[in-house]
Amino acid sequence: MRVAFFSPLPPARSGIADYSEALIEALRFHVELEVFSGSGGNFDPARFDVALYQLGNNLHHDFVYENALSHPGIVVMHESNLHHLIADMTIKRGDWEGYIRECAYNGGPEARAFAERVRALETGPDYEGLPMTRRILEVSRGLIVHSRFLEQAMRDANFRGPIAVIPHGAWIPAGDRAGFRERLGLDESAPLIGIFGFLKPYKRIAESLRAFRRLVRLVPNARMILVGEAHPELPLGSMIRAMGLSAHVRMLGFTPMADFAGYLSACDIVLNLRYPTVGENSGTLLRSFGLGKAVMVSDIGSFREYPDDICMKVPVGAGEEDLIFEYLNLLTARPEIAALMGERAKQYVARECNWESVARRYADFLQGRGVDEKCATEPRAIAAAANPIEPQTVEPGYLESWATDGQGREYLETHLTRLEKTLEMIPPGGPRDRVLEMGAYLQLTPALKTRLGYGEVRGCYYGLQGRVDHRVVTSDLGESFDCYVDLFDAEKDAFPYPDAHYATVLCCELIEHLASDPMHMMAEIHRILKPGGHLVLTTPNAVSLRALSAILQGYHPGFFTAYLRPVDDGEAEARHNREYAPREIRDLLENSGFEVMRLETGEFREEPHPEFEWVRRLLKHYKLEMDLRGDGIFALSRKRGPVKERYPGWLYA
Repeated sequence: MRVAFFSPLPPARSGIADYSEALIEALRFHVELEVFSGSGGNFDPARFDVALYQLGNNLHHDFVYENALSHPGIVVMHESNLHHLIADMTIKRGDWEGYIRECAYNGGPEARAFAERVRALETGPDYEGLPMTRRILEVSRGLIVHSRFLEQAMRDANFRGPIAVIPHGAWIPAGDRAGFRERLGLDESAPLIGIFGFLKPYKRIAESLRAFRRLVRLVPNARMILVGEAHPELPLGSMIRAMGLSAHVRMLGFTPMADFAGYLSACDIVLNLRYPTVGENSGTLLRSFGLGKAVMVSDIGSFREYPDDICMKVPVGAGEEDLIFEYLNLLTARPEIAALMGERAKQYVARECNWESVARRYADFLQGRGVDEKCATEPRAIAAAANPIEPQTVEPGYLESWATDGQGREYLETHLTRLEKTLEMIPPGGPRDRVLEMGAYLQLTPALKTRLGYGEVRGCYYGLQGRVDHRVVTSDLGESFDCYVDLFDAEKDAFPYPDAHYATVLCCELIEHLASDPMHMMAEIHRILKPGGHLVLTTPNAVSLRALSAILQGYHPGFFTAYLRPVDDGEAEARHNREYAPREIRDLLENSGFEVMRLETGEFREEPHPEFEWVRRLLKHYKLEMDLRGDGIFALSRKRGPVKERYPGWLYA
């Protein structure tokens, strides 16, 4: 399906620009996309099946609005009011007649008369009372919104076409908490509260400052940062001075996105309050959730729809300031509550608002399949549909039965937990499915056929390209298994298999041995997998508790980086050339055209490690990531589209 995508993109100072940039990356896997990010593009509607318009309420979206009227398509309404956009497109360009005409079209004679008073400079535009959406709603073939609140607002505005309610996508950013707190001159004992984005009056900043002033009396080392462009109607500097908060509150102004996310990560609490609302969502809120922050939102509009256990909701009106203060006091006095709320928020958006599921629902709606009503009202169904693979189990002792020599038993003893977890992660197969195990030692290989049901099991190993070994093994239980093992160099050679040949590929404890070009291997795995086929990848974790303990005590953190002595009776086992962190494995898979379905860590052999508890306490003290710290990384991914980057910058110089 060919889709024309209209939206501003960075560096435009628009939250929708950031949203569109992330959505485009995910949506490209599902439709053929051409992006129009300005009025200068040559748009020929005959070349496309549908046009998709990301529409917001500011002048960044003038070309989106104009094209949506001229070439009707699907409009993403990020809020229920376009008055600022229409005013900017008319009044700011000296077109008073156009403004008056639009007011009359949307609100009749009474609105026209009011607009005439605006032209006479007797009053300001009726931004809140006149949404200015009639014209766009009359021509649009369908709408996409991010909340039930906004869906109802569109129905109330008399739109009768199809509407899809698709969650706003969420970012799971990496943030240098300690580094940005150092920039601010703060140690870990100082509670830090943040307000982010365009600092408009409706973000309840005055109420928040008054509540914060009360908190400072109880918690003198509490600090607040205001990150974003100041609004001319809100004299924040004088307000902060008048409240005696100059030593406690800093205004940082507009910051680039990398610093924006960094300051978010530095905070303990984020205030995302606003009133009134026109159904807008908040990219800042989604980033805060993704960073695992304790967040307060106003109990109105689309924000009311978030689960009560991932954010604190503040009703607008009488008692608002009191409740902001009480929540701030609770979260600073009981940091464990803030941490639990943040962890739930992070899990929620990773499950319900990931960009892949958002893009899939976009594609379904654009292709006329609609959006499943159950999924729309029960977001967990989306995650279940995206990850339908049930964990596999193999009876105790089965793997041990195939370790028939001393070396095999020794290896199995060391790696049993890893092998069992790997098997649990592998999707089951059928009689017509093929599976390839790279680096096959035949410890878990027989189970791929006898327990997971694959019709054809094949192995491969490092060696001279073209040689094929036929391996036959018999278990202690008398069960026999045989398979062919192809030899080649995974970093240099073309894999000896046709395109789209395998349903599943296992790349276990292999990538860390590669010395020169791991993306060659990843691209070849991608080529030989069927569309939607699965890759299971495991590798040691370079940022495990064991690795952190080693480096903090002055030792090398690598798991197996020693040089190997030459041997006379054969080829020495390959050493580890580069070990990876879990975030790097996610990036590697996504760069290679895969969707990550599971990313976990665990042990090679399940046993207690009390010697690393001091590292856990250190991480907890500095509020650093506590998860994904096991010795091994386990990733399950699915082929979703073409290889994105042959030489990603984070991996290649």
